[in-house]
Amino acid sequence: MDWVRELCDLYEKNANLAGQYEKGRFGEPLILLPVFHSTVAAQITVTINEKGEFLRAVPVEDEEKLTVIPVTEKSASRTAGVEAHPLCDNLKYLAGDYMDYVVPDKGKDYTENHKLYMDGLKKWAESAFSHEKVHAIWNYLNQECLMRDLVSYGCLKTDGQGKVLKTIKIQNVSQVDSFVRFRVEKPWDAEENLLEEKDGTERPECWLDVSLENAYIAYCRASWQQRGLSYLTGNQEQISYLHPKKIRNEGDGAKLISANDETYYTYRGRFSNKEEAFAIGYEDSQKAHNALKWIIRRQGRNWNSLCVVTWESDLIPLPDWCLDTDMVCDIYESEDIWGDEEESKKVPEYMGTDSRGAARFQAAIAGYGARLDVDSRTVLMAFDAATTGRLAMMEYESLDSSRYLKRLKEWHAGCGWLHPKFKDKKYFLYYGMAGVRDIADILYGSEQNGMLTLKGGNEKMYAEVLKRLLPCIISGRPVPEDMVHLAYRKASSPVSYDSRYNWERVLALACSFEKKKRMEQRKEEWTVALNTESQDRNYLYGRLLAVADRVEYRTFEKDEVRETNAKRFMNAFSQQPFRTWKVIEERLEPYFVKLPLPERLYYEHMIEDISWKFKEGEFEKNDALNGLYLLGYHNQSYAFRNYAEEEKK
Repeated sequence: MDWVRELCDLYEKNANLAGQYEKGRFGEPLILLPVFHSTVAAQITVTINEKGEFLRAVPVEDEEKLTVIPVTEKSASRTAGVEAHPLCDNLKYLAGDYMDYVVPDKGKDYTENHKLYMDGLKKWAESAFSHEKVHAIWNYLNQECLMRDLVSYGCLKTDGQGKVLKTIKIQNVSQVDSFVRFRVEKPWDAEENLLEEKDGTERPECWLDVSLENAYIAYCRASWQQRGLSYLTGNQEQISYLHPKKIRNEGDGAKLISANDETYYTYRGRFSNKEEAFAIGYEDSQKAHNALKWIIRRQGRNWNSLCVVTWESDLIPLPDWCLDTDMVCDIYESEDIWGDEEESKKVPEYMGTDSRGAARFQAAIAGYGARLDVDSRTVLMAFDAATTGRLAMMEYESLDSSRYLKRLKEWHAGCGWLHPKFKDKKYFLYYGMAGVRDIADILYGSEQNGMLTLKGGNEKMYAEVLKRLLPCIISGRPVPEDMVHLAYRKASSPVSYDSRYNWERVLALACSFEKKKRMEQRKEEWTVALNTESQDRNYLYGRLLAVADRVEYRTFEKDEVRETNAKRFMNAFSQQPFRTWKVIEERLEPYFVKLPLPERLYYEHMIEDISWKFKEGEFEKNDALNGLYLLGYHNQSYAFRNYAEEEKK
């Protein structure tokens, strides 16, 4: 139950935002719902005055359709059953003259829907917690003229016989099934362009009126009758067994908490009834679910049906665990965490080297950490649904924010290598680790339009990769061995790629995985810098392959594009290095001849120096190489890039 408490704490800390519309990341409305409220997509806005007289009606624009409405425990979970919302609802509930204008399917009678709605609205209107807007809406709907007014005003279209056409839609919803929301205007509202707020809480729009929301909350609390033991707090509270849906998005019907399955015996055999199995206070359930829906829409990420959200207890921005190192640093630097120009100079300029890149990332993590309180916590939750009705929590972590930053630091530093990417349409090298989405593209994608990507943007595969890597990043577990081996095999086959850039991405990822694996299993530390003292057979063979690749490459014409023998034989070389090296070395002779004498001697001496470092009997062994040979290859290749001035000499 710790996760429920975490969500309740999140709600309480941000309760001042409840009911307020904000703009989300993509410009969509973002709302922390008040308790006893939910959201719907409204199709029609009806405006009346405080006496309950009809003024006008307009269709709702698609970008403004999200509407906060009061709900009951049952109406919030209604599907096919008849259960009325307390204030705003579909036409079949609101309109007493609905049957006069609509030809029902299969002879259905919706009179009971309207009666049920009016009975509930009357109870609220006659209670001590009523509101002037409730009285106005009651007075208007009691006249049973809603359909007539909507047709007369031209908001609903009819056929020649005066029946509302089912084929015409508003926001892809048949107009006969439209959801209606209300505005209640006072004289001064019209005089002041309908938008003036009188006291900061009262608005003509019912879905924006905080005083109306508070009145309904008080009405619900006063209406509680039966109480029970809440398993969350241990207190006697109004217990709920019908919990909200719409968790991952507005169309999500899967529930996180449910105990209504009495057919397939979900809980029987352990408990005699659902009351023994689980009980949580209704208001606590509302707070937890509303906070979860809000934080997911605010900063969650979705991959197919998988949803992952992370937040800091005070909503202080923290680095995203699924981004690559360069993006983490870019976001940090764009936020200007240091605060003043003098302090910002402490962030080292990035020059594309491992030492500078590591320092840049260290500065970013330190900057994020400097803004955290000592009791700051970070919560991570991941959800997925195997069916349309049940939502499962796949991952839950609640840890000190300093520990969260430490885990990210260990992941990016432990896998730290030079990775290529295109940034601002330019080739760019950054030191650190690739993002989770990039890893999925590299391991399981194919070349499409010159880039490695999963075919058709396969979000399900992205989700599967994320599920497997999430524990590695957040909990420090080893990278799955099959992923390490797959990266090794792909990196050993450069001829499989049309673009050298794509193969370089694969090679860098394989080196990152191998580096992390060797640190975890053998406590060996490897860096991008060339290790000229290593006598490991795998590392030395990787260096030899890089030299052979370099020698042939140096003889290319200016615009010549082809694979070197070293790359073409790389896969065979990884399996039978001694036998394959003999073939590669023999084919180097024509290219040595093309080189200037000083450069030729330079590379010949380098091959000799590397060969002398093999321990006795190691060079002649023809056993397959492990992933360390890729580190040797990459280290030596990167070192060559810095030898340009020396080669000129």
